[in-house]
Amino acid sequence: MFAQALGFVSFALGIMCFYQKDDKRLKMVMVIMSLNNIIHFGLLGAPTASFGAALSMIRAWISLYTSSRWIALVFIVITLVLGLFLSESIGDMFPIIGTCIGTYALFCLKGIKMRIAFLCGALCWLANNILVGSIGGTLLELTLLAVNLNTIRRLWFGRKLESSVAN
Repeated sequence: MFAQALGFVSFALGIMCFYQKDDKRLKMVMVIMSLNNIIHFGLLGAPTASFGAALSMIRAWISLYTSSRWIALVFIVITLVLGLFLSESIGDMFPIIGTCIGTYALFCLKGIKMRIAFLCGALCWLANNILVGSIGGTLLELTLLAVNLNTIRRLWFGRKLESSVAN
């Protein structure tokens, strides 16, 4: 019951995270959400997902200070190596792939491109959450897909408005 409650906390934090138009605020809320997810997935008995959340927290924190492709590569390699070691089934690869996509997005992309990559990662995490039975996590990813699409729309039309005003 407590594990599922933490899933609902992540649900609220995730909405707050992906509603942000400011990349730095998005990353700060992502750190907090990932910390909560470490505990949530640990209590659900999903060590691969908990590991992915731990890497997500660390990489989100570091991405606040750098956008280095080399650091992204290091995180992706660590994620793949340890993820393959921890995985017990093919389904365990969903959080690993989602974490790799998120890592690339945080360190190498900005704005709309970053959020599109997050959409792809969210699909991987959605599959994971369904497989491990995380009710809050499943609701979170479904909602994040909608919130992230809405934020992309807001950024897109904001950019269009700025360019039409400038002309």
